[in-house]
Amino acid sequence: MRDLRPLPAALYLPGWQLFPPLVRALSLSTAEDPNLGPGMHVLGANSARPVGADALIGPPSHIRKGDFMKYVLGAKCVKCGREYPAAPGLTTCACGGILDIVYDYAAIRRHFSPKSLADCRDYSMWRYRPLLPVEEESAPPPLRVGWSPLYKADRLAQALGLDTLYLKDDGQNPTSSLKDRASALAVVKAREAGADTIACSSTGNAASSLAGNAAAAGLSTYIFVPSRAPRGKVAQLRIFGATVISVEGSYEDTFELSRAAIDRWGWYNRNAAINPYLSEGKKTVTLEILEQLGWQAPDYIALSGGDGCTIAGAWKGLKDLYAAGFIDRLPRLISVQAEGCCPLNRAIETGKPWEPMAENTLADSIAVGVPRNPDKALCAIRESDGVAVNVSDGEILEAMRLLGRTQGVFGEPAGAAGTAGVKKAVELGLIPAGSTVVSIVTGNGLKDVQSGIQAAGEPMRVSPDMDALLAAFAAQDIRP
Repeated sequence: MRDLRPLPAALYLPGWQLFPPLVRALSLSTAEDPNLGPGMHVLGANSARPVGADALIGPPSHIRKGDFMKYVLGAKCVKCGREYPAAPGLTTCACGGILDIVYDYAAIRRHFSPKSLADCRDYSMWRYRPLLPVEEESAPPPLRVGWSPLYKADRLAQALGLDTLYLKDDGQNPTSSLKDRASALAVVKAREAGADTIACSSTGNAASSLAGNAAAAGLSTYIFVPSRAPRGKVAQLRIFGATVISVEGSYEDTFELSRAAIDRWGWYNRNAAINPYLSEGKKTVTLEILEQLGWQAPDYIALSGGDGCTIAGAWKGLKDLYAAGFIDRLPRLISVQAEGCCPLNRAIETGKPWEPMAENTLADSIAVGVPRNPDKALCAIRESDGVAVNVSDGEILEAMRLLGRTQGVFGEPAGAAGTAGVKKAVELGLIPAGSTVVSIVTGNGLKDVQSGIQAAGEPMRVSPDMDALLAAFAAQDIRP
C-alpha cells in the first residue's frame, strides 16, 4: 500500500502566509448590506433573519468584484438563477433554493496553477485558498485539516476485480471524518460574520467536526443529533465542550428543531444544505485527490451519500479544477447509498423526483431519509454521467472487513460504503475492470465501534491456560 503524498507533511505554514493577497476586507457588516434580497437568509453574531432590499443583482459582471473575495464573483441559486454578493452570512435564496459559489476562473488561471501548488508547503486544505471563498485577513482555524493520504490499494483492487484502485482515507482528519473540511470553513466564515456561536444538526460526523474545530478556535457550539447517533460520536461532542441536544426522532425532526433554534437565537448556521460555503470546504477532498494523482483524472470517484452535500461538494471541486485548467477531463461519480435509505439514488434510477424514505440502515452518517441538498447532488450525479449503486448493510459490513484486512484502513459503515459500492458496481458490470477508481473513506471506524465488532466478530475468550488456548484454536480450525 503506497502513500502518494508528494512530500512528507513535516512543514506547515498557514495558507494565508503563503499565497498573495486575495481580497479586500469587508467594509460593511452582513446585516447592513443593502444588496441582500427580500427573504434571503443571512446569519451572524445576532442575525439569522431575512433582511430587505432588491434581491436580483443582475449578471455576474454586475456583482461587485473586490468587495468580498478576489476570485469570487458571488453566489447563484441553483433553482431560480438569482444572484447575490458573497456575504459571510449567506444561506439560502429567497425562493428557498440552495446557492452555489461562483468564481472568476479566468483570473484564477492567470494567478494560480499546478506550479503554485508545487511550491506551496502548506499541506492542508488551505493550500487551495484561491479556490476557497475566504477573506484575505482570515486565518485558518488551529486544527490542521486535509491532505489526508491517498493509498494505492493493490490488494483491495485484486479482491474487487479492478486493475487500479486508490483509497482516500479522510478518517485521518482531526476529528476523524471528511466533515472537518466543511467545519473548518464554517469556523472561518462564522468569524467573518462576527459570530461567536455556531450550531448544526447532524447524524454525528458533521457535529463532532464542528465541535472540535470550533473548540480549537474558541467558539461555542450547539449540536442537535438524533438519539440513534453512535455513542462514540456523542462522546466526541461532549469532550469538545459542545452543548449537545439528543432529539428523540428522525434526522428530519432533528434538522427542523435545529433550524428553529438557529432562527430563534441567531447562531451561525453550519448546516451544509443551508450554508453554501460548506460544500466549498468539502470540495477540497477532490482537489487533493487530483493533485495527489499528478493532475491525471481517474475514471471514477466513489463516495457514499446522505444529505447530498458531500457528493455535491466533490463534484464542485472537480468542475473548479476543470474550469481553472488544472485537469483536461472529468471523472464520473459513483454515488453509493444504503438500500434501506436511498432517496437520491432511487431518483436517479427511476428518473422521477426524489421522495422521502425511511432511515433503515446501520450506516448512521448516510441515514438521511429527507436529503437537504438533493438538487446539487442529483445534478452532480447526472452531470458526471455517474453511476448509482445501493448496498445492503451486509455488503457494508463486508466492505469494512475488506478495507481492514487488505489495506489496514478502519472505516465506519458510511466510510466503507463507498468501497462496498465499488465492489457491487464491478460485480454488476456497471464499471469496467480496467478502470482507475478512487474510493473515498469518509470516516474512521473508531467512531462506531459497535458496528466494527458486528463486522469483525467478537474475540475468542479463553482461560489463562495453554490447553484452553489449544482447544479454542482447534474449535476455530486455527493452525499457527
